[in-house]
Amino acid sequence: MTGRLLTGRALVTGGTSGIGLAFAEALAARGCDLVLVARDGDRLERTAGELREKHGVDVEVLKADLADRTQADIVVARLTDRDSPVEVFVNNAGKGVHARLATDDTSEHEQAIDLMITAVVVLGAAAARTMRERGHGVIVNVSSVAGLITMGGYSAVKSFVRTYSESLSLELAGTGVQVTALLPGWVRTEFHERAGIRTGSIPSSLWLDADRVVADCLADVEKRRDRSVPSARFKVLAWLAEHAPRAAVRKVTARLVSGRR
Repeated sequence: MTGRLLTGRALVTGGTSGIGLAFAEALAARGCDLVLVARDGDRLERTAGELREKHGVDVEVLKADLADRTQADIVVARLTDRDSPVEVFVNNAGKGVHARLATDDTSEHEQAIDLMITAVVVLGAAAARTMRERGHGVIVNVSSVAGLITMGGYSAVKSFVRTYSESLSLELAGTGVQVTALLPGWVRTEFHERAGIRTGSIPSSLWLDADRVVADCLADVEKRRDRSVPSARFKVLAWLAEHAPRAAVRKVTARLVSGRR
């Protein structure tokens, strides 16, 4: 089965850095043409040029802020273009959420919801209905192990993405469309620095490279799994987060949160 699902054109949101860039690199290495979506136009063009030169694939770019529904609709149009179909959709764009929940300024949470819930659903629906019509395709929704615990607004958002993805997988069962939720742990990218989140309390043994995360995820996609938790250590942590007594999970989470602020 290896390689059969991951062919054709792949659209990756947030495809110029971190996990998104690692997906773009891995899919281009498999021969997939790419459509990269990000907010920074200069970085988009630079990344596209590097991928074309390195892998010899076609790379389109779409400059869009997915938290803006009008701009997200540009990506919807690309996902539903039947003359130039997208076979693999990586629903990855995201941001850190550092603000407390009990605050008089909820703008950071509202932006996170626009980007990581509304856009995820809007783009996921566009990809799903188009792929269902064709009878094949792959959707990867990037959630997080944080979505299994209670680390503020980010956990809440990523919990939605996980549940949404697994629900979409069930809805599309038997249609030929593979839906996989990716639940990474801590990944070495610029993500945390951008969000202003301190990471000194996190043991070095818990950090993963983005390339490893993506390789594990794509292997799980090819095995038609609806959830991918990269690395044995995070599989164990994810299991504990879902099955350990809630009081114990809350205690550990509180300690982690205190070290991040």
